[in-house]
Amino acid sequence: MPTRAYELLTIFESEVEQPAIDTILKKVDELVVAGDGKVATLDNWGRKRFAYPIDHKWEGTYVLHEIVTEATNLDDVERALRLADEVVRHKLMRLPEHEGQKRGLLEGGAAPAETTEPAEAAPEVEAAPEAEPTEEAPSDETAETAAAE
Repeated sequence: MPTRAYELLTIFESEVEQPAIDTILKKVDELVVAGDGKVATLDNWGRKRFAYPIDHKWEGTYVLHEIVTEATNLDDVERALRLADEVVRHKLMRLPEHEGQKRGLLEGGAAPAETTEPAEAAPEVEAAPEAEPTEEAPSDETAETAAAE
């Protein structure tokens, strides 16, 4: 099976202490590694306010994982998050291949600053000749000359 990149966003209840969050995150990491995958990045966004109440709560702790793995082991991760009482919501999304390569999660992609082939030079465009002033709007000099006469 091909290796793919995923993003997993997990929202924890705001009352949950950091050690409990760390325990769940460690379990997610173990499930990913058990399926021959790896957690490329873990980004804790902290407490954020919801756009609308979820389970009569207005804020939660957001954590984002970037995962590189095969799709066969992610069912266990989703099941563990569904069963965890501390998790309000979670969303697992497969990243398009070009996005995974751009982020450096997948092989075969160049970093955005690097290019594998030289870029073609853009053809030079000749500058347009300057337009002559029209008689509709007289210039200041013409108006001053007419007023002096």
